[in-house]
Amino acid sequence: MFGMGWAEVAVLVVIALLVFGPEKLPKVAAQAGRQLRQIRRMATSARDDLRAGLGPEFADFDPADLNPKRFVRKHLLEDDDLRDLRDMPDLYDPPPAVTAGGGHEELAYGEVPPYDPEAT
Repeated sequence: MFGMGWAEVAVLVVIALLVFGPEKLPKVAAQAGRQLRQIRRMATSARDDLRAGLGPEFADFDPADLNPKRFVRKHLLEDDDLRDLRDMPDLYDPPPAVTAGGGHEELAYGEVPPYDPEAT
């Protein structure tokens, strides 16, 4: 419950009992429950209004997917994307012609590389 253990809940109950007293505590708890239900109802209504306003194209839209962690997990780390990345060559490896000396010679210290006007 909200990331709290039973010990924290018990401490909160004791504090509430001391602050509100045994006479007012049931009334305060009932009022807090009503407020929580009303907030949940408002959040559900807002989510439904958002889905209705976006139209049928976004019927499976979940506002929680906009959380950056879930967004990355859903859109960047799906199985299809990982399969595509495994099939791609490693972009950081130089082409074999460069490593095998296929026409590319190392420059001596202080030597100016050739200028290619078409490359810029």
